[in-house]
Amino acid sequence: MRKLSLFLSLSLFSILSCDDGDLITVEFDFDDTFAACGELVFYNIKSDPYESLSLKISSPSITLDTLYNVGADNTKTITVNINETSNPFNYRSYNADPSDFFCNDVPPSGITITNDLQSSGGVATISSLLIEDDNDGIPAEVEDENLDGDNDPSTNPTDRDGDGIPDYLDDDDDGDNVKTSSESPNYVVGVGFVDSLDTDGDGIPDYLDPDDDGDGVLTRDEENKSQDQNPTNDITYSSVGADYLNPDVATTVKATAYREHTIEQSYEVDVQLTNIQLPGVSQDVFELGTLEDSSSSKKRYVTPEFP
Repeated sequence: MRKLSLFLSLSLFSILSCDDGDLITVEFDFDDTFAACGELVFYNIKSDPYESLSLKISSPSITLDTLYNVGADNTKTITVNINETSNPFNYRSYNADPSDFFCNDVPPSGITITNDLQSSGGVATISSLLIEDDNDGIPAEVEDENLDGDNDPSTNPTDRDGDGIPDYLDDDDDGDNVKTSSESPNYVVGVGFVDSLDTDGDGIPDYLDPDDDGDGVLTRDEENKSQDQNPTNDITYSSVGADYLNPDVATTVKATAYREHTIEQSYEVDVQLTNIQLPGVSQDVFELGTLEDSSSSKKRYVTPEFP
């Protein structure tokens, strides 16, 4: 039996032998992302010709939330044995678009499976990785001073405002209750910081300056009109703007809390299949790709303890 190593992102061909002795040509040319539904089906479909790859997992019983429940190192790996009953892996071809074929109690009419090949064995390794970011427009690696030299912002992370949230996850890096993204850090990928806003001209950009206008009152304490942990809506002179950017207004109302912080979460789920045995083909490694699903994007919320 010929051994092939086929990857979905490549256009490779194999000659498969059917039970009736006929030869069919299958083009493994799928996208490198797949979808999921139900409890639990991974599938990848294509047109021209209409084909699909699918992996249904019934034992053990897992859901996407199971995969998102990562460990302390933000990773998780589950290994599943592929078989023809509880965990089947199939290649199928159709006479029409199979987009609505999967995960429907009643498959749409007019779609016929013209070829169905099922693996008699193999192993599926499902790997989950949680990536977190503050979505403030500055890359995580740029927000870390890298004092430990490992180029990993999550180890010995930089925390300039000392609020317990490292800068790469902190949407308010200087702790002034004004989000970093609202203080015009102006980071351009491949270029660096370009004309970052520095209201008082002290050489410290606003997104790292706890006293943006240099009037001696901390930005977070310039809440004269509405005491809601948001200095941006406290405006004495509309012609000038918010008081925290106006050095001529230094009224002080001491802040008593930090604003809630939002941390963006993105789960990357990859599936690798090994020792797949479709009729006529024995594969060593098969990369099903990366999950593309709206549920893989989440948020978590943290309010730092106020000093």
